Amino acid sequence: MPGTGKKFDLSLVTPDGAVYEGQAEMIIVPGQIGEIGVLARHAPLIATLKAGSTRIHPGDGAEAVQYATGPGFFQVLNDRAIALVDAAVAAHEIDLDAAQAQLEAAQAELEAIDRGESTADRWQIEQRIRHAENQLDVSGHG
Repeated sequence: MPGTGKKFDLSLVTPDGAVYEGQAEMIIVPGQIGEIGVLARHAPLIATLKAGSTRIHPGDGAEAVQYATGPGFFQVLNDRAIALVDAAVAAHEIDLDAAQAQLEAAQAELEAIDRGESTADRWQIEQRIRHAENQLDVSGHG
């Protein structure tokens, strides 16, 4: 599907470090108002990202690599793109059982907060729920 065969430098980075670093023919990221696809020689761009599916097309006939990514920021400048996200898990590395268990535990914690039985940070619990749901969605089991 990608296009011209031309490549650009790409980094997908989390607080733990680079998840993907190299050349790519295309990247598709989950922008706040819809997906953003970038090819080489794209105009300069800065965008906020929501949790979702990030797909990297390395080119040269290689299969696309898909990640469940958290919210963050995306910049394109001078044939270089960088996505800074709070989490990124390769689709083939998603542990469905762990994601489902994380979702259930976070939902139970949220219910405890609603009942006044927990003083946990609601925002953090909601982020855990979104992260687990995103992994399940990207894996095709959401």
